[in-house]
Amino acid sequence: MSRTFNVAVAGATGAVGQTMLRVLEEREFPVGEIRLLASERSEGKRLVFRGREETVHRLDHDSFDGIDIALFSCGGGRSLTYAPSAARAGAVVVDNSSAWRMDPEVPLVVPEVNPDDVAGYKTKGIIANPNCSTIQMVVVLKPLHDAARIRRVVVATYQAVSGTGQKAIRELEAQVRAWAEGRPMPVEVYPHRIAFNCLPHIDVFEANGYTKEEMKMVNETRKIMGAPDIQVSATTVRVPVFYGHSEAVNVEFERKITAGEAREILSAAPGVRVVDDPAEARYPLAIDAEGQDLTLVGRIREDISQTNGLDLWIVADNIRKGAATNAVQIAEILARDYL
Repeated sequence: MSRTFNVAVAGATGAVGQTMLRVLEEREFPVGEIRLLASERSEGKRLVFRGREETVHRLDHDSFDGIDIALFSCGGGRSLTYAPSAARAGAVVVDNSSAWRMDPEVPLVVPEVNPDDVAGYKTKGIIANPNCSTIQMVVVLKPLHDAARIRRVVVATYQAVSGTGQKAIRELEAQVRAWAEGRPMPVEVYPHRIAFNCLPHIDVFEANGYTKEEMKMVNETRKIMGAPDIQVSATTVRVPVFYGHSEAVNVEFERKITAGEAREILSAAPGVRVVDDPAEARYPLAIDAEGQDLTLVGRIREDISQTNGLDLWIVADNIRKGAATNAVQIAEILARDYL
């Protein structure tokens, strides 16, 4: 690819924004100009990109002149406010928040699953990046769905504190340190302490008893996979892990699919690594997923409670594949096929 593209990163000083910069470098995305944007309190900070210090500018409606692709990770409110301005300026927005995901005029894309949906950006100039826990699940489910058609998914997630942001990482560190020193633990980010604990509460509870995070997994899975009839039930849990979301997934298919078939299919699937040798204590771990872009799957076994079921254990780095890398992969499709 000989052409270069001017790229803006909105939310550049956050955990995902900084990872977007690293992933752009690692994947050698053809960046011409890089423009770093953030809130007023981060204005003037300096970040390093490709060996050069770049100044962070305040995000506003006039930030996008001359920009080809704008990667947004600055929260839903700012995305609703500024993404349309970026699109009007001629940029294609790839937004990591939940703001645009269920808009019928905005494609919701996981490149290994529905890359052709990128073409739908032309309606509003915006592409939505899915929820982190949804991304890793559908990367594994899509090739199995193509083989045997999924009827129903029941998933329990075990989600790292980095999904909440830097303040949650710092609080877990502080709580562990306080526990080790015999001091009271600070509790500010979550409704209860997270150290040595599990919280079945991510985002707010809705009238049906599910949380918003759980309903994201329900609705986004159907939209990404183009399968509105798949039944999905989710329980999302925050756990005292810094990086890497893990998921226990039970899947019911229209026809029987053996564990051996599933391993063979998934071994050839894009973006997936099968780690499945329990006899040797080999299965996906959050500490192994951290820092890489593949989705790991193991504990692949036939469900003994139903004829056409499988159980899976799926793990991925929530900041990379669950956010930054997925966004850059979308940008790569835009650069290669559309811009």
